[in-house]
Amino acid sequence: MKANAFKVGVCACLLVCWSCMEGTNQSKVEQLSFPVTSPLVVDTVYTKEYVTTIASLQNVEIRSKIEGYIEAVLIDEGRAVHSGQTLFRIGGQRYRQELNKAQATLKSARSEAKTLELEIKNIRHLVEQKIVAKTELEIAESKLETLKARIEEAESDAANAQLQLSMTEIKAPFGGVVGRIPNKVGSLVDEGTLLTIVSNNQEVYAYFNVTEKEYLDFTAQNEINRRRPVTLILANGQPYSQRGIIETIDSQFDKNTGNIAFRAKFPNPQQILKNGASGKIQLTNTIKNALVVPHKAVFEVQDRNCLYVVDAQNKVSIRNVQILQRLPQLYVIESGLDKSEKILYEGIQRVAEGDVITPQFVPMRQAMASNAKN
Repeated sequence: MKANAFKVGVCACLLVCWSCMEGTNQSKVEQLSFPVTSPLVVDTVYTKEYVTTIASLQNVEIRSKIEGYIEAVLIDEGRAVHSGQTLFRIGGQRYRQELNKAQATLKSARSEAKTLELEIKNIRHLVEQKIVAKTELEIAESKLETLKARIEEAESDAANAQLQLSMTEIKAPFGGVVGRIPNKVGSLVDEGTLLTIVSNNQEVYAYFNVTEKEYLDFTAQNEINRRRPVTLILANGQPYSQRGIIETIDSQFDKNTGNIAFRAKFPNPQQILKNGASGKIQLTNTIKNALVVPHKAVFEVQDRNCLYVVDAQNKVSIRNVQILQRLPQLYVIESGLDKSEKILYEGIQRVAEGDVITPQFVPMRQAMASNAKN
């Protein structure tokens, strides 16, 4: 009995001590005071950058259409040319001879046809007088038909020879700037050999890709047909002096990336932008009724964005949130948080899940203003 009484006494003492310790810890946590705030709902704008590739309005490879030696190079690399200007001349003696031959054959065929037409006229007269048989006239007319076919063939050969000769002079298809010239005077070129590239850079295209969600947001704001202005950031980090406009959107999404291509056009009066250049497109977007929280209230747990929410009993709990956009000092929250909830503003390293705190509410505008001063 004494042993049982002793055990009961010990348990009672332990229970009292544990209760005292828990009360002490709970009192300690409750004594911790932290600033809390609520998300702010505002209309805001943000700028997002997209990697872009610059393409000339026209960028065409100039290739030889015939075989031969380059007889003359009439332009220089990097020089401006106008539409129809002769750029190269390929030796055309062979093609000139072929043209002369074709023209001579055509002339001979036409002469023969003219002589035969006179013969047919005489034969027809003799047939009418029944001096010769009608079959003689039919034979002569058949020969004339054959000769006319030869004339058509000779005309075709002459036209082809004329075309071949015209190809010995390579002309600019439009006004632009000449690129590299890999083959110089005296080089033997084949049909299809690259001679140079002509680029029309008076205006340039800038292609960039956006996600399907961004594309849907863009269409929801009725921006597709508004020719929305955009800014180009050059490879050196400086903004391009001319503003561009979004002209068109691709007809389909890339099945590998899930993105869709936008095309903006920029004027290029000083020819600064070149085909193949790189840069970034800055696109300014508007968010209506954006739910924003301070940067310092958000932390990461296993690649997830989290913050501490304080409930009506001042108990702290971790909440996963989806971030729509990062702004200076603020995050725009896409989901996971309501505007009426309270969040821990400072001291996130000093609390844990389930702690009870003493909150000090600070309106977010006041908190951000104070933070900016500091």
